[in-house]
Order: sequence, then C-alpha cells, then structure tokens
Amino acid sequence: MTVMTVEQIEHFLDEVFPQRMGRVESVGEMCATMRLTVGYEHLRPGPRVSGPTMMGFADVALYVAILGQIGPEPMAVTSDFNCHFLRAASGEHDIIAHAKLIKLGRRLGVGEVQVFSAADNIRPVAHITASYALPL
Repeated sequence: MTVMTVEQIEHFLDEVFPQRMGRVESVGEMCATMRLTVGYEHLRPGPRVSGPTMMGFADVALYVAILGQIGPEPMAVTSDFNCHFLRAASGEHDIIAHAKLIKLGRRLGVGEVQVFSAADNIRPVAHITASYALPL
C-alpha cells in the first residue's frame, strides 16, 4: 500500500531535494514512474542524453518508489548503484524512468530502474540496480 501520493511526494521533494531531476508521473505498490524533460544541461555531443543525467534521474526515481512505501524520509540514501547503458537516448525527447522495488525491509531497499526514451518506450536505454540504506 502506498503511503504518499504523487502530489505529496512532489511537495516533499520541493522542500528537501529541490535540485532533483524530473517530475513524478505515478506512484504505485513498490513502483514509481518519472519523466525528465531533457534540456541543454543534460546533453553530451550527438546530441544524446548524458550518462550522469540518466544515472541521477534513475537514482531519484528509485528514491520516489521508496518514499511511496515508507513516507517522507529525507535520510534514505543510496548505498549501492550499478548502471548498464544499453543504447543512446536522443536529446530530442524526454526520458522516462520506471522504478520497481524488489525488496523493502526495515534497513534496506533494493530495486531496479529501466530508463526509456519517450520516443521508444519499449527498448530501454539504461538498466540500473541499486539499494538504499534506510534510517532506523
């Protein structure tokens, strides 16, 4: 059961993490979806979406999935992060992150994120696995 709505999460992030990338589109049972409008600051030559942009965006998406389950917790922090870039993401389209929690315990959350170009929501551009340390 989710304990925070999209609006509540957006408001919380505006207060504690205003520099985050993207906006929350949906939050569900052990999952979340976010969208990032790609701007000049997110690009590398090509123009393609940069790796650091996709990694940071995926990290926020997993944090949002966790917030949806545990509520507003500013001190849940990334403890492990592994990213596989699968193909280039055009800088001409938004990117979308689908985050899914695999395990959520009292001290640790583990999940995966698939990042897609909005032009092709079938083949992911990146696959991320990560874990979050949760405070007592």
